[in-house]
Amino acid sequence: MKYFRIVCGTLLLFFAVPLTHYGQVGKQEYYELKIYHLKDDSQEATVETFLKNVWLPTMHRAGMKNIGVFKPLETDTVFSKRIYVLTAYKTIAQYAMLPELIAVDKKFNEDGKEYLDAVYSNPPYERIESILLRTFKGAPTLQLPALTNARSERIYELRSYESATEKIYRNKVNMFVAGDEVGLFKRLGFNAVFYADVLAGGYMPNLMYMTTFADQKSHDDHWKAFVDSPEWKRLSTLPEYQHNVSKNTKFLLRPTEYSDY
Repeated sequence: MKYFRIVCGTLLLFFAVPLTHYGQVGKQEYYELKIYHLKDDSQEATVETFLKNVWLPTMHRAGMKNIGVFKPLETDTVFSKRIYVLTAYKTIAQYAMLPELIAVDKKFNEDGKEYLDAVYSNPPYERIESILLRTFKGAPTLQLPALTNARSERIYELRSYESATEKIYRNKVNMFVAGDEVGLFKRLGFNAVFYADVLAGGYMPNLMYMTTFADQKSHDDHWKAFVDSPEWKRLSTLPEYQHNVSKNTKFLLRPTEYSDY
């Protein structure tokens, strides 16, 4: 019983201390990547109407900016109909409190009535997948892409790197930060939006990052430059970084016309 009181007291003390006490952790951001899985055009239209006319305006009123909304490339038939929504939070508390705040938002509930009050026999989506992320210490904040061409031409590439164990996963993160893989992407102009640890999701241990390109040719040219670069060839052959990714999945996306970026 005494041991139980000590453990509980230690946990309470930990959660009572601001995260900034533990170094750069407090400077990092948290992201929710929400993925709507859709079965047909009707569901897609319902969700898009809700996101465009209700969700984003509600988030903007709450001071939440730079919310990205993306859809798979038209040629991407592997992942079926999906809509990706990326929301950035300054703290984990902000993320945790959001559902309670919008639940009492009168305008949100009125404007979103069709979506929110959908009946069980005609839901607006098949399922929602939610992934919670925290940015790397070496890349702590979301970066808007420096692109000026038409949104309909742009490509956003979301990558997921899974590792065999937690320890091996930390090695891959270290390759990005201490090994300066992040720096290499920056020097080659990959326009990275974020690099982050997956804190909770269906596939773990796992990291995710997003890069952006003006068009398909730019995407292909950038990756060729990356693979051919002396820096990558040196980094990828270092003994300490071998076999640290067990599965690499990429998702090619386009921003919707109502996305913040």
